[in-house]
Amino acid sequence: MTAITRAEVAHLATLARLELTERELDHYAEQLDVILQSVARVSEVATADIPATSHPLPLENVFRDDVAKPGLDRHEVLAMAPAHEDDRFRVPRILDEE
Repeated sequence: MTAITRAEVAHLATLARLELTERELDHYAEQLDVILQSVARVSEVATADIPATSHPLPLENVFRDDVAKPGLDRHEVLAMAPAHEDDRFRVPRILDEE
């Protein structure tokens, strides 16, 4: 017994604005049928006493404390740059716009 018919695949293709050939309709109907049967098998195995999970192991985010530290001295950094102007790095123009 098939879970999805060729006509249903054609309807889905119309909704998705896809043009499928007759051969593609048959092919996708077979593939979708296999997928739906697999999902049905998983649904049969699942039991009410097993809680739903997104991961097999518990996850816990570990974050370090956010500690402010002094940054680089602006004048020292600019002194090492090939070119600078108005406390900014000067780089070659890459666009022809003003």
